[in-house]
Amino acid sequence: MSGEVSMLRPATQNPATSPELTDTLQAAVKQKRQSVLKLLADAVKEFGDQQLTFANSFGAEDMVLTDIIMRERLPIEIFSLDTGRLPAETYDLMAHTEKTYQTRLKVFFPRLETVENYVQTHGINAFYESVELRKACCHMRKVEPLQRALKGKKAWVTGMRAEQSATRIDLPLRQFDAGNGLEKFNPLSDWSEQEVWAYIRMHDVPYNKLHDQFYPSIGCAPCTRAVAVGEDTRAGRWWWEDPESKECGLHVKK
Repeated sequence: MSGEVSMLRPATQNPATSPELTDTLQAAVKQKRQSVLKLLADAVKEFGDQQLTFANSFGAEDMVLTDIIMRERLPIEIFSLDTGRLPAETYDLMAHTEKTYQTRLKVFFPRLETVENYVQTHGINAFYESVELRKACCHMRKVEPLQRALKGKKAWVTGMRAEQSATRIDLPLRQFDAGNGLEKFNPLSDWSEQEVWAYIRMHDVPYNKLHDQFYPSIGCAPCTRAVAVGEDTRAGRWWWEDPESKECGLHVKK
């Protein structure tokens, strides 16, 4: 399997500019924003200040939640996982986010020794060779750092949406994360892609410029490509695998 991006016919519309901001759409987004704010505020009351942490991977959904948390000054920590293989555009957005919201994000990195051993044993791009090696790469670069990020917390927040992929159908707003032993909130579970982008336009929220190049879902650079017309939003992630296996291990159901 080559790491080169497939030459696909791009989508006909740019999600960052295509939603028409009708009165109906804006009203729906405002109502859903209030629901998200209530959910997060209630979670803070239940678990206490700084006992919730938000995993920001700098996708469009995560930027919506970042904007809400920062605008409302909610006492929710925001962290990110730097896998070491992120696109340059993601690093640019990290810096832009810190400047826009005048904050410093907490960043977790994979353990150096584990990465060195993986590369020396399997090769620099071994994740293309099998699902097992791909998941092993995701585990060392994402899952293990996530476990450290969640240590000592009572709950965490994600930007997942139910309609993103076959692996996220029936995603609840709240669930118990048995794998990590704490509560998990998915405030945007019932949001549509159109509503996400409408919010970004309405509030001038920073976003990853790869979205302008038809990357609806963005992960590590070698494992992400643009999508074609008719493909779902997660088609560009680990595109050489079956849809049922397309999770990195951060959100696997137990």
